[in-house]
Amino acid sequence: MKLNKTQTALSVAAVLAVGALTAPTASADARVEALEAQVNQMSQMLQEMQGELNRVRDAASRSASENTAKVMELDEWAASVKSAPATAAPKDHTFAVRGGWARFNQTRGNSALVAGTGLSEDLLTSGTDQDAFYYGGAIDFNVNNDLFGLMDHTSFNLELGIEYTEIASEKRNGLGIVADLAAGGDGTGSAIPLGTQQSVTVNMLRISAAPKIKFMHDSKFRPWLIPVGLDMNIISPPSDAITVLNTGMQFGIGADYEIFDGIVVGADTRYHHTFDDMDGVQTDGFTLGGSVGFKF
Repeated sequence: MKLNKTQTALSVAAVLAVGALTAPTASADARVEALEAQVNQMSQMLQEMQGELNRVRDAASRSASENTAKVMELDEWAASVKSAPATAAPKDHTFAVRGGWARFNQTRGNSALVAGTGLSEDLLTSGTDQDAFYYGGAIDFNVNNDLFGLMDHTSFNLELGIEYTEIASEKRNGLGIVADLAAGGDGTGSAIPLGTQQSVTVNMLRISAAPKIKFMHDSKFRPWLIPVGLDMNIISPPSDAITVLNTGMQFGIGADYEIFDGIVVGADTRYHHTFDDMDGVQTDGFTLGGSVGFKF
């Protein structure tokens, strides 16, 4: 609110005139004192109004200064965000190649003869060792890094893997023994011409899918465990019942270490179990090996 000087002067004059008209019989001194009191009162009111105007003006000035400072702060923050380098998303998925040693609970196949028949107990596979080697690969998909909100710095991953296991190579199968016996031999191949007896490589293909819990997220060293996972086992040669496929489960523990940015080495041991044999062929056993992985 801003007062006009002309309006102020007219107001003072009107007050003086009203005072003169309302007290025509008063003495000159009394009129002068009354007018001075009224003028002083008007002057005080003007001073109070001017003080209020100054206060409002100062408040508006401070508010404008604060708004200007906030705008400048926001401009500086936006400029810093624009100039900051883009940060790469963390690489938590991993592709790994792995391999190692395997040991089965039982041997694959048996070339012992059935008494009185001249036939081998396992026609399609001769006896093998329990030890084997394996190699393969796996993709480790990172789902979250807090175990669904249950545990900080603990990742939940899904591992999809495939492994080739070679148990024995160039082993005579039971059919060769039967053919040798039928030709008058002793089952060792003595009656079969060299090069005509077939041999077989005893192996297995395992496809797996398993949840993996990895600890110590954001650390180079990451221990992990597989509480239980799914196995699908394909054997070659098939069982005597011509069965090649059975399912089971696996349990595992291991650890990974990131030696370079995006390159991980690891070691693990797993136990593979099936609830039933594959028509006489057992696939239960342990694996122990290492891996080299690449994050993506």
